[in-house]
Amino acid sequence: MLTIVIITIAIALIFDFLNGMNDAGNSIATVVATKVLSPKLAVAWATFFNFVAFLVFGVTVATTIGKGIVDSSVITGDPLFILSALIASCIWVYYCTHKGIPISVSHALIGGIIGPALLKGGINAIFYIGILKIFIFIVLAPVIGFILGYLIMVLTLWIWGKKPPSKVDKYYRVLQLVSSAAFSLGHGGNDAQKTMGIIAILLFSTGYLGGEFYVPLWVVLSAQSAISLGTLFGGWNVIKIMGTKLTHLKPVGGFCAETAGAITLFGVTLAGIPVSTTHTITGAIMGVGVTRRVSAVKWGVASNIVTAWIFTIPAAIGLSALIYWIFTLLHLSV
Repeated sequence: MLTIVIITIAIALIFDFLNGMNDAGNSIATVVATKVLSPKLAVAWATFFNFVAFLVFGVTVATTIGKGIVDSSVITGDPLFILSALIASCIWVYYCTHKGIPISVSHALIGGIIGPALLKGGINAIFYIGILKIFIFIVLAPVIGFILGYLIMVLTLWIWGKKPPSKVDKYYRVLQLVSSAAFSLGHGGNDAQKTMGIIAILLFSTGYLGGEFYVPLWVVLSAQSAISLGTLFGGWNVIKIMGTKLTHLKPVGGFCAETAGAITLFGVTLAGIPVSTTHTITGAIMGVGVTRRVSAVKWGVASNIVTAWIFTIPAAIGLSALIYWIFTLLHLSV
């Protein structure tokens, strides 16, 4: 049992690392695209704020992941359940990152958890309220990001009026450092907590936490470190798509998109709701883009991203269920 638990924790941290790689595009794409920071400085900037996020937000999202998606009785004493979820999530995230597809790493993990639960306990093993909340915010997160991005950009344009673009950009090159830091803080606060939650439920279900569910400090620090390292290495194909192929951004637009994304992430993280940082920043970038004209957003690229969102949870469910079934077929024991 202990050996499988250790292996599963290691894979969880690999998943968190891949999360940081794929979602580096969310944290730094705009600040790189606007040339406010070089790619290397941008990832270092984002890495720091990813790491310190737990000091601001605590572990409310981790608790939701650990207790609010599936009945813990189907996981109790079965580390292969969590192992299957993580392997499936890693496969999907690595494939999409390699192909430069911005996806919701959060939803890959959630789908990975649901797959073995359905196979082992049927539909009664699923907590519908928790799943419903997540699915609602699959829609709401990008919509909120879009609306806030649009409104903040319109307000900014109104404040500056007909000031020369060069003068506006001079100020927003500095302000974008703040907005990028804020978004990275929100990213680290929401996304790293998902790995914390999965490790905590693994430890709880195998009896290593005692009789009460909580998230140990070493789990918090390990998850924050892994996602920060992933961001440091970065998924450059994803960064290119998010920063340059969705719409053209200047420092003022980058600031507005990141601010909109950060506000959204701060709110949902404090409420303990796991959301997709990819969905959020994509919506915010599109909201900024349409303030120039609707055609300023490359809707073909946007539709490809949305397609990947739609397939992520079903793909992760299918993969994790298949992996768990193979473990069962091989009569692997713990």
